[in-house]
Amino acid sequence: MARPGGRSARVQASVHAAVRDLEAERGREALTVPLVAARAGVTPSTIYRRWGDLQELLSDVAVERLRPDTEPADHGALRADLAAWAEQFLDEMSSTAGRAYIRDALLGDPDGGNAGQCSAYAAAQVDLVLDRARARGEEGIPARETVMDHVVAPVMYRILFRPDGLSTAYARHLVESALDRRARD
Repeated sequence: MARPGGRSARVQASVHAAVRDLEAERGREALTVPLVAARAGVTPSTIYRRWGDLQELLSDVAVERLRPDTEPADHGALRADLAAWAEQFLDEMSSTAGRAYIRDALLGDPDGGNAGQCSAYAAAQVDLVLDRARARGEEGIPARETVMDHVVAPVMYRILFRPDGLSTAYARHLVESALDRRARD
């Protein structure tokens, strides 16, 4: 069992930093397990034992990079909060870097754990927005899964398979549809 903040955490932090630094210096194509290990100050067997292969390591790094840095902004009303969050989510995930992180997170994810973690990040952000609306006493707040199914899922689908037409207007349209849907449910 790994201790939080113990050797395992230090190894993960140094290996992740090595991946980020080497990718910035040499490009992704130049990354190898021995190169990352040397930069991180660990043996290649440490990386193979913990991550299995380079793709799984890149997936782990991508998941960490997809973790939100901040809470969603509070604009004082559910509609405004959710629209602003959806626009930011679409912007970050559809950026060149965001698409690369999504690709890496999914490619090195044989058991689906990384995809689940990325979904949990989005769900936690949606929960914050919905909880704020509840705390303000707003009514007709949709369930988290309604927002996930009608805002997050279409954004991710479009990013992965049909990236044309991604815009803030599209994000706002999805939010309006999700909020209108809750009135019909």
